[in-house]
Amino acid sequence: MSFENFGLQAELVRAVQEMGYTQPTPIQLRGIPAVLEGRDLLAAAQTGTGKTAAFALPLLQKLHEDQPNPRGSRAPRALVLVPTRELAAQVQQSIADLGTHLRQQSALIFGGVSPRPQIDLLRRGVDIVVATPGRLLDHANERNIDLRSVRYLVLDEADRMLDMGFIRDIRRVLAMLPPNRQNLLFSATFSEDIRGLANGLLRNPLTIEVAPRNAPTELVDHRVHLVSQGEKRAVLSHLLKSGPNAQTLVFTRTKHGANRLAEQLTHDGLQCAAIHGNKSQSARTRALDDFKEYKVQVLVATDIAARGLDITELPQVVNYELPHVPEDYVHRIGRTGRAGSTGQALSLVSDDERDRLRAIERVLGRKINVLPLDRTQIPRPSGEGKTREPRHVDPRAQQQRHAKPQGQGQRQHQGHSGGQAQGGGQAHGRPAGGGVRRPKPRGFRSQA
Repeated sequence: MSFENFGLQAELVRAVQEMGYTQPTPIQLRGIPAVLEGRDLLAAAQTGTGKTAAFALPLLQKLHEDQPNPRGSRAPRALVLVPTRELAAQVQQSIADLGTHLRQQSALIFGGVSPRPQIDLLRRGVDIVVATPGRLLDHANERNIDLRSVRYLVLDEADRMLDMGFIRDIRRVLAMLPPNRQNLLFSATFSEDIRGLANGLLRNPLTIEVAPRNAPTELVDHRVHLVSQGEKRAVLSHLLKSGPNAQTLVFTRTKHGANRLAEQLTHDGLQCAAIHGNKSQSARTRALDDFKEYKVQVLVATDIAARGLDITELPQVVNYELPHVPEDYVHRIGRTGRAGSTGQALSLVSDDERDRLRAIERVLGRKINVLPLDRTQIPRPSGEGKTREPRHVDPRAQQQRHAKPQGQGQRQHQGHSGGQAQGGGQAHGRPAGGGVRRPKPRGFRSQA
């Protein structure tokens, strides 16, 4: 089976060939004909399966064949909703590459950057909009975009959008769309929440599962080191320095933890960068580009920032902290062991994470190998194992320090009884600063 057999426009087949694709992937084999037929689609497919082309190619074909909007309107006819800025950029770039020989125009809409270029582009007119929900609603509220002409809707990585709390934003967007449209929903897993969303959105959909639910790639070698929380940083630094100097994606649970770990690893002499939701879009893009170009050896990321990252042939993923949700482990390790290449998933597990490890093993359906550590080669964390020499204390100086001047105890008592009510800012449950809430500014609120 080749892409010519789908009956695609010669311009699309040419673009596919120029991108180096020869054989369709399983999701493309089943998805492209269904979308061309006009069917709604519910597809379970993770990043790296070719799902973007599975919906982009048939949508570009249908937009090329469709009648243009009446009265020459250039309101968008296709909308792709995604959870993160990075995924939005990748999807839009794929659409632009696949449609390079056609006249369809696409727009990239997400927060964290100035809205002005986006406004200018929308006013000139586009056929396809790839957007994160928050910034799209900002534009809709400011009447910069008209969604009443959308004929095709794609929800990409819908499970992650629900995890990030976008369900209300998604429903607000759906209310702005015309009822007669084709809907495509892609998700890494079919949770109950996803099935509930699909039941209210899709009409007689074709369901496609290209891999068993939550099944990780067989090309990944899973390993665990049991370490204390206090020695994790030293163990990770040692392993990264003593290993083959391979590119490594390291996961933490929090943004603050990602920043702190990146700073510590940089102090240890490793080329390191952090990527998370609080970083500006330019900083996130620069860190990812440096990592892809091997200028940075270690990229520390949170789950939200790393979801959808398109990094080919990544040899190693490290779970510095195990995720709270065991299925997120599958998403994390999905960054490695791709495109026929082997990969390694290493987890540093402390005592308080043993229950999370067992939950992950239940999802995987097997035990993960626990490997011993040669701690003689690992430097001790700062301050560990050090003993303080006893100090000689002059008894007379100690007595003088603890002696209370006459009347001091009384003044302290008086201060305790009245001082907090005057200046503590906490009396009667009021927040410091008077508890005055300032109204949020109107306009572009979204960072997503």
